[in-house]
Amino acid sequence: MKDEYDFSNARRGAVASSKGKTRITIMLDDVVIEAARALAESEGYGYQTAINNTLRRALLADQGKAAEANSAAHLKKGVTVPELRNLEKKLSEALREIHRVMEPDAQP
Repeated sequence: MKDEYDFSNARRGAVASSKGKTRITIMLDDVVIEAARALAESEGYGYQTAINNTLRRALLADQGKAAEANSAAHLKKGVTVPELRNLEKKLSEALREIHRVMEPDAQP
């Protein structure tokens, strides 16, 4: 090891705060990840944030308008409801395109 590195005061610990979030491993289709990354890049968010926000909206949609209003308080700081709706719209469009590409052609 080089002399310029001094780890004598180093401590082990989490790199990122896990407050309110849980790290999991999940298998997603490549096209889903690619679409989320493209959307996230155009919106200026990370793709995991895009996926998380889309899942949150989808899961809360069944709970009605009260849950939707409630969910706004739980959004990542800096993400506004109109931005999230715009993101949801773009992800829905991407999902429709994914379905279109993955469906077998109806024509012979």
